[in-house]
Amino acid sequence: QVQLVESGGGLVQAGDSLRLSCAASGLTFSQYAMGWFRQAPGKEREFVASIRRSGSFTDYADSVKGRFTISRDNAKNTVYLQMNSLKPEDTAFYTCAARYWTSPSYAYWGQGTQVTVSS
Repeated sequence: QVQLVESGGGLVQAGDSLRLSCAASGLTFSQYAMGWFRQAPGKEREFVASIRRSGSFTDYADSVKGRFTISRDNAKNTVYLQMNSLKPEDTAFYTCAARYWTSPSYAYWGQGTQVTVSS
């Protein structure tokens, strides 16, 4: 059974930093691209960042470029999202997801973690 478990969310002030973690189990982690998504109240879920299997290629939403960094540790089956210079508009429920490297879509999703940024 595949499980993705996020941690690291919380309440911070604008300008602060947070690091989210997503621990994966039940899959061969190195064969999956990983992504972070978020959903704010009243809005649709949106893409935040993704990372390929080896970590050699990353992609970011324009709204987080230069502030967020996605990384992974295949030895620990974990993907991270370092979030710096947080803004109130980053407030959302953050979820990680796993996509098999040959698949166009994410098959597995975590339960998410809340990030709240106060102004």
